[in-house]
Amino acid sequence: MTTQSAGEALQIARTYVEAIARKDVDAVISISADDIVCTSPRGRIIGTPKFREFHDGFARMLRKVTLLAIYGDDQQAVVVYSADTHPVANAIVAEFFKVTNGKIVSTEVIYDAAPFVAHMATARPH
Repeated sequence: MTTQSAGEALQIARTYVEAIARKDVDAVISISADDIVCTSPRGRIIGTPKFREFHDGFARMLRKVTLLAIYGDDQQAVVVYSADTHPVANAIVAEFFKVTNGKIVSTEVIYDAAPFVAHMATARPH
Protein backbone atom coordinates (compact mmCIF):
# COMPACT_ATOMS: atom_id res chain seq x y z
CA MET A 1 0.00 0.00 0.00
CA THR A 2 1.27 3.44 -0.93
CA THR A 3 0.19 6.73 0.65
CA GLN A 4 1.06 10.10 -0.86
CA SER A 5 -0.46 12.64 1.54
CA ALA A 6 -2.59 12.82 4.68
CA GLY A 7 -5.34 15.11 3.34
CA GLU A 8 -9.03 15.00 4.19
CA ALA A 9 -10.10 13.22 0.98
CA LEU A 10 -7.37 10.65 1.46
CA GLN A 11 -8.57 9.88 4.99
CA ILE A 12 -12.19 9.63 3.87
CA ALA A 13 -11.21 7.31 1.02
CA ARG A 14 -9.38 5.07 3.50
CA THR A 15 -12.44 5.03 5.77
CA TYR A 16 -14.61 4.16 2.75
CA VAL A 17 -12.48 1.16 1.72
CA GLU A 18 -12.29 -0.07 5.32
CA ALA A 19 -16.10 0.17 5.55
CA ILE A 20 -16.53 -1.75 2.30
CA ALA A 21 -14.18 -4.46 3.59
CA ARG A 22 -16.36 -4.78 6.74
CA LYS A 23 -19.54 -4.70 4.61
CA ASP A 24 -20.60 -1.68 6.68
CA VAL A 25 -22.94 0.13 4.31
CA ASP A 26 -24.07 2.53 7.07
CA ALA A 27 -20.46 3.72 7.46
CA VAL A 28 -20.19 4.25 3.68
CA ILE A 29 -23.37 6.33 3.69
CA SER A 30 -22.24 8.33 6.75
CA ILE A 31 -19.31 9.78 4.77
CA SER A 32 -21.35 10.38 1.60
CA ALA A 33 -23.06 13.64 0.66
CA ASP A 34 -26.87 13.43 0.38
CA ASP A 35 -26.62 14.20 -3.34
CA ILE A 36 -23.61 11.97 -4.06
CA VAL A 37 -23.04 11.09 -7.72
CA CYS A 38 -21.65 7.62 -8.45
CA THR A 39 -20.69 6.64 -11.98
CA SER A 40 -19.77 3.03 -12.68
CA PRO A 41 -20.08 0.46 -15.45
CA ARG A 42 -23.60 -0.10 -14.06
CA GLY A 43 -24.54 3.50 -14.87
CA ARG A 44 -24.93 6.75 -12.98
CA ILE A 45 -26.74 7.01 -9.68
CA ILE A 46 -27.51 10.10 -7.66
CA GLY A 47 -28.31 10.38 -3.97
CA THR A 48 -27.68 8.28 -0.89
CA PRO A 49 -30.76 6.02 -1.28
CA LYS A 50 -29.50 4.73 -4.65
CA PHE A 51 -25.90 4.71 -3.42
CA ARG A 52 -27.02 2.56 -0.48
CA GLU A 53 -28.71 0.10 -2.87
CA PHE A 54 -25.49 -0.04 -4.92
CA HIS A 55 -23.43 -0.84 -1.81
CA ASP A 56 -25.98 -3.25 -0.34
CA GLY A 57 -25.73 -5.33 -3.51
CA PHE A 58 -21.93 -5.18 -3.49
CA ALA A 59 -21.77 -6.19 0.18
CA ARG A 60 -23.97 -9.24 -0.48
CA MET A 61 -21.56 -10.59 -3.12
CA LEU A 62 -18.32 -9.51 -1.40
CA ARG A 63 -15.97 -12.00 0.22
CA LYS A 64 -12.81 -9.94 0.74
CA VAL A 65 -11.27 -6.56 -0.13
CA THR A 66 -7.54 -6.00 -0.37
CA LEU A 67 -6.33 -2.41 -0.63
CA LEU A 68 -3.62 -2.14 -3.28
CA ALA A 69 -2.96 1.62 -3.42
CA ILE A 70 -4.36 4.89 -2.14
CA TYR A 71 -3.41 8.44 -3.10
CA GLY A 72 -4.98 11.79 -2.36
CA ASP A 73 -5.07 15.22 -0.85
CA ASP A 74 -7.76 17.40 0.75
CA GLN A 75 -10.18 17.47 -2.22
CA GLN A 76 -9.72 14.20 -4.10
CA ALA A 77 -8.42 10.67 -3.75
CA VAL A 78 -7.89 7.51 -5.77
CA VAL A 79 -8.06 4.00 -4.36
CA VAL A 80 -7.26 0.73 -6.08
CA TYR A 81 -8.38 -2.51 -4.48
CA SER A 82 -8.94 -6.15 -5.27
CA ALA A 83 -12.47 -7.36 -4.60
CA ASP A 84 -12.98 -11.08 -4.18
CA THR A 85 -16.69 -11.55 -4.87
CA HIS A 86 -19.05 -14.49 -5.16
CA PRO A 87 -19.25 -14.26 -8.97
CA VAL A 88 -15.74 -12.96 -9.73
CA ALA A 89 -12.53 -13.58 -7.79
CA ASN A 90 -9.89 -10.84 -7.81
CA ALA A 91 -11.81 -8.08 -9.56
CA ILE A 92 -9.54 -5.03 -9.66
CA VAL A 93 -11.44 -1.83 -8.87
CA ALA A 94 -10.30 1.78 -9.00
CA GLU A 95 -12.32 4.63 -7.53
CA PHE A 96 -11.76 8.35 -7.94
CA PHE A 97 -13.38 10.43 -5.18
CA LYS A 98 -14.12 14.11 -4.85
CA VAL A 99 -14.70 15.33 -1.30
CA THR A 100 -16.31 18.56 -0.08
CA ASN A 101 -16.95 19.51 3.55
CA GLY A 102 -15.89 16.08 4.79
CA LYS A 103 -18.26 14.12 2.52
CA ILE A 104 -17.81 12.19 -0.72
CA VAL A 105 -19.66 14.21 -3.37
CA SER A 106 -18.73 11.98 -6.29
CA THR A 107 -17.03 8.73 -7.11
CA GLU A 108 -16.04 7.27 -10.44
CA VAL A 109 -15.91 3.48 -10.07
CA ILE A 110 -13.80 1.71 -12.69
CA TYR A 111 -13.74 -2.07 -13.16
CA ASP A 112 -14.10 -4.67 -15.88
CA ALA A 113 -17.82 -5.50 -15.90
CA ALA A 114 -17.51 -8.31 -18.48
CA PRO A 115 -16.92 -11.15 -15.96
CA PHE A 116 -19.93 -10.00 -13.90
CA VAL A 117 -22.13 -9.85 -17.01
CA ALA A 118 -20.99 -13.35 -18.01
CA HIS A 119 -21.88 -14.64 -14.54
CA MET A 120 -25.33 -13.05 -14.63
CA ALA A 121 -26.00 -14.68 -18.01
CA THR A 122 -25.52 -18.11 -16.42
CA ALA A 123 -27.17 -17.41 -13.05
CA ARG A 124 -30.60 -18.88 -12.42
CA PRO A 125 -33.26 -16.70 -10.84
CA HIS A 126 -34.23 -17.67 -7.28
